[in-house]
Amino acid sequence: MTNVYSFDGILVFGLLFICTCAYLKKVPRLNSWLLSEKKGVWGVFYKAAVIGTRLHIAVAISCLAMAFYVVFLK
Repeated sequence: MTNVYSFDGILVFGLLFICTCAYLKKVPRLNSWLLSEKKGVWGVFYKAAVIGTRLHIAVAISCLAMAFYVVFLK
């Protein structure tokens, strides 16, 4: 179980947040509702979705590396 207050817990949360927002960007109804704002608090979802779609290879490799770390090394 990963602790949210540890550094690796924050990394896991960040990666899952980016992956979730990138997935939600592909769903038309949720894209217009959740990711329409580009500024403010709701803009964080939009920015995470942009990071997830533009850097999808780096995010995927980071997810695999973090999964390996959590399952085997921790």
